[in-house]
Amino acid sequence: MGSVQTDQQPLLPVANSTTPFWRTELHELDSHRSTDVLPAECDILIIGGGYAGIGAAYHLLAGDEPIAGKTVVLLEAREACSGATGRNGGHLRPSVYPRLPYYIKEYGKDAAEHLADFEFDHVQAIAELVKKEGIDCDFELTRSYDIYTDLDQAQAAKKKYLRYKEAGIAKSTMDDLEWTDQDRAEEVYQIGISGVKGCVGCFTFTAASVWPYKLMMSLLKIAVSKGLNLQTHTPVTAVSPTPTASGTWTAYTPRGAISAKQVIFATNGYTSTLLPEYEGKIVPCRGICSRIVCPAETRPPQLDKTYCIRFNNGSHDYLIPRADGSIVVGGARSTFFQDYKNWYNTVDDASLITPSANYFDTYMQDNFVGWDDSGAKLDQIWTGIMGYNSDSLPSVGEVPGREGCFIAAGFEGHGMPLIWLTMQGIVGMLGGKKYEEVRLPSMFKTTKERLESKRDDLRGTN
Repeated sequence: MGSVQTDQQPLLPVANSTTPFWRTELHELDSHRSTDVLPAECDILIIGGGYAGIGAAYHLLAGDEPIAGKTVVLLEAREACSGATGRNGGHLRPSVYPRLPYYIKEYGKDAAEHLADFEFDHVQAIAELVKKEGIDCDFELTRSYDIYTDLDQAQAAKKKYLRYKEAGIAKSTMDDLEWTDQDRAEEVYQIGISGVKGCVGCFTFTAASVWPYKLMMSLLKIAVSKGLNLQTHTPVTAVSPTPTASGTWTAYTPRGAISAKQVIFATNGYTSTLLPEYEGKIVPCRGICSRIVCPAETRPPQLDKTYCIRFNNGSHDYLIPRADGSIVVGGARSTFFQDYKNWYNTVDDASLITPSANYFDTYMQDNFVGWDDSGAKLDQIWTGIMGYNSDSLPSVGEVPGREGCFIAAGFEGHGMPLIWLTMQGIVGMLGGKKYEEVRLPSMFKTTKERLESKRDDLRGTN
């Protein structure tokens, strides 16, 4: 396959991006370059310095089965962990059960259960990782609420849950779920089980919260100490087969070119710039998130769990309380999602989504019992670019038609309970294993058929 360069303006990370709360305490490696000059070649090249790229570097160099004797270079267009990973909600939250019926229908019971277990296992995997490496990242193992404010949605969710639990489907996920019924809704938010106004039923299940930037930068530091060559502020503008060396690939940057035998595209929403076959398959989409604080003298009800609040207009928000008393809230889709120009096919995280700019101003007062006089107010607000998919599934594995090129992208803002074990699988594939041998969800496998499909969930066509 020839050069991937196109006549279109490349969709690369923009300058002067909004500042997320997570990037207010910068790590020493934030703008690090391991060498002043970009190496001309390496064995394994990683493009992208977020969760997927850093996860790949760690697994390659410091994981349970590191690939020994390989030179590894990671290129990041901006600062390390400055993209979606450093802009998310800090929420490590498995959430397969709402889509389980769809997955079973489309991909079969075994594949659906595999994905459910895969997400569920991430919570413990990250907990063990944080403990093993002694990482200070505000990691907290907790329970999460999935709040319903629409009675019909609540009843449908409960019915599906009971049906699958009785049938023993996705047992680990179903056994971990606890349902609070609608007839206890008043009691629920009065005694503080959920604290959400208008709750008519909710699930709780195991989840975690974390300072994502601190977690990733700690892992990146470990990888660098094991030999990773980190090159920040080095955007890749094209990747092509190396003209002078068969079986290798060359990445082009403003600082020069670098060739590698194997390439990992950890490029999420920016993938189609380098792999045009993913244009329209993985689309850069903008989201919005915030941090809310309360005056020290007020004492609103304490929130001790994380949240997803599902509203009767079909939208939902996510929320984590922090030990410092602040609350991180994201979502606000009800204000902007109907107008594609606000969020679809854009890499602009340097500006806010205008219709959502004031959505979080009185968020806690509007949605939580006992917060009316809390004085809770918006402290920070920021945007981030996610990779959304035409078929609603990430693309993982060896890129069709590009031997030696591997992709892990399109996590739709849900990467925290997916990426860590995904990158472990990708590293296994770089070591010679097949996709089916590394415990990756079968439905994530990137294939020629998926690339050629006319399906477009984002635009509502099949």
